[in-house]
Amino acid sequence: MKIKKYEYEGEGLVRVFENEKWTVGIKNWKPANDIANTASLERHNQTDELFVLLAGSCVLLFANEANGKLEIEAEKMEPGKVYDIPPTLWHNTVTRKDTKLILIEDSSTGSKNSDVLNLSAEQIARVKKLAGG
Repeated sequence: MKIKKYEYEGEGLVRVFENEKWTVGIKNWKPANDIANTASLERHNQTDELFVLLAGSCVLLFANEANGKLEIEAEKMEPGKVYDIPPTLWHNTVTRKDTKLILIEDSSTGSKNSDVLNLSAEQIARVKKLAGG
């Protein structure tokens, strides 16, 4: 038996390891996560999602619903720290071309237990302001 290692240098997310319990992915910049194109948030209704910034720059967007309104906030990630997105928290990553993240989540996470929310023009303007665009 030998140690296995995984890498990915392309655009976007690739699950490099997966078993019946959990998944590890490498997430690099892709056009949809660029500040110029960020137009949605997602949430996973049953599972946490963890992110670790390895290189570059990433702003984690997150939003809670309060009084019928979506309150969008942002946190600039720091390299080497683990960021936990709890179940049902709306979120997205805003990345730059040199960004490399590790993503860890339950292997059952997918479209069956997740939602995507398209943002309004007003919300997109707020996201751009929060993410420094």
